[in-house]
Amino acid sequence: MTDKFNDLGFAKLDISRQERTGMSETVFCQSKTKEQLAKIYQSFAKEKISVLGTRCSTEQFEYVREAGLPVEYSSVSRIMKMCFSPAHKLPGKIAVCTGGTSDLPVAEEAAQVAEFFGAEVERYFDVGISGIHRLLSKIEQIGSAQAVISISGMDGSLSTVIASQIKAPVISVPTSVGYGASFNGLTALLTMINSSAEGMSVVNIDNGFGAGVLACRILRMIESYNAKK
Repeated sequence: MTDKFNDLGFAKLDISRQERTGMSETVFCQSKTKEQLAKIYQSFAKEKISVLGTRCSTEQFEYVREAGLPVEYSSVSRIMKMCFSPAHKLPGKIAVCTGGTSDLPVAEEAAQVAEFFGAEVERYFDVGISGIHRLLSKIEQIGSAQAVISISGMDGSLSTVIASQIKAPVISVPTSVGYGASFNGLTALLTMINSSAEGMSVVNIDNGFGAGVLACRILRMIESYNAKK
């Protein structure tokens, strides 16, 4: 297979990523001009390629929409998507959990990324361990998922508790939520990396996108394994 890309001068758009990885191109919108984004989305539209944009501002979205492109936007997750065909439905489900409501932007980024790539997502928000009965009341449902994304700031302990109670792999996302000594998510990141619970992986601070993609790849491996049985 010959990898293909569209060269726009300021960007080289990967139009063969779907064939290689099963997941289409994603655009990191932050720091791009609205004019650049419109040209990027126009190029994908000509190829009828669905595309996901992360960290998109309302201003960027409105400009691209006014350029006549069929985009949808979430102000919570800051995702701008353009879909030309339904994603291949993945087996199983992903549980997305947050310590608190302040973690919602990162959680929705993870959840909406996973849904864009064909996963079924169940949301369990505000189940932090400061009121651990909230988490324990949902732990059976969370544990029935094939992959769990655990998102929290402050001390970042939610992932350790979840991973100690379930069989599914846990993808931990530290968020930059908390007071000064949280160091914009560094405290949560170090807590997660140093967790004593097995079966956990950790992505970068506020990286809901990376967690959503990793969870989808876990489901794809399950699908591939079942197809060979």
